[in-house]
Amino acid sequence: MRAITIPEAGGPEVLVWDEVPDLVPGEGEVLVEVVASAVNRADIVQRQGFYDPPPGASPYPGLECSGRIAEIGTGVSGWAVGDEVCALLSGGGYAEKVVVPAGQLLPVPKGVDLKHAAALPEVACTVWSNVFMIAHLRPGETLLVHGGSSGIGTMAIQLAKAVGAKVAVTAGTKEKLDHCARLGADILINYKEQDFVAELKAATDGAGADVILDNMGAKYLDRNVRALAVNGRLAIIGLQGGTKGELNIGALLGKRAAISATTLRARPLSEKTAIVAAVREHVWPLLEGGHIRPVIDRELPISDAAAAHRVVEESGHVGKVLLVVE
Repeated sequence: MRAITIPEAGGPEVLVWDEVPDLVPGEGEVLVEVVASAVNRADIVQRQGFYDPPPGASPYPGLECSGRIAEIGTGVSGWAVGDEVCALLSGGGYAEKVVVPAGQLLPVPKGVDLKHAAALPEVACTVWSNVFMIAHLRPGETLLVHGGSSGIGTMAIQLAKAVGAKVAVTAGTKEKLDHCARLGADILINYKEQDFVAELKAATDGAGADVILDNMGAKYLDRNVRALAVNGRLAIIGLQGGTKGELNIGALLGKRAAISATTLRARPLSEKTAIVAAVREHVWPLLEGGHIRPVIDRELPISDAAAAHRVVEESGHVGKVLLVVE
């Protein structure tokens, strides 16, 4: 089989579409013949040498995929060879085949193209686990999404609107904000030209956001706390703005607010299985009912993963960039 390998850390040019050893599913696992994968920021950080896969995970990048089950390991029930699936992965999605724990499989939602389903697992699991399972966003509350035009952002907007929340987003261009508006975003903030704290306060009569989904980390920490409403919840899922910031605990106490910080990739199998089950229960009916959809910016051949990484690194996309197995 072939996969994208990373012989050395560096820029997109280090990615190599190469022959690698075949895979065999173990107990509780299935082998998926990959149709498509999708690019995530974590793949880029791994390529740069700063985000090693968890112990025992595939060394190849790729945190989600879609395809067909080719082989089933012992102890697996409820799935059959030939089933069309998508999957949350700890790695290995940039390949012709990948081994997946059965608990991290999802059926392709009715009405969603098999190829496009590759854009769903990572964003759906990240948003549902952080915004709903941890931060408990409720109908009528306000969610602020940083990077509203990203894969995570486009899913967060749609899910929040589907449950009856108000959505504010930040993005860097009018075109990206317009796309967020088409998905249902109510409050549009250009972070390059506007102060998101002031804009959010003005749009919510001074209340602020009940939940903030943040991909920036340190750079936005102080402003995120100031933007929170009383009893607000800040969910940090990324560190694009650095790892160390100063926290005004007094402000946090004054608002009776909470901060959570999570990653998905390194969670134990039991937690991922629970998240995937919750996504299947709550998110899949919304997809099959046409209330939300995967947002695809473009599709590129998996052998040209370097070009896909350049697009994502330059933030020249809206939604997800797919890698399609030829």
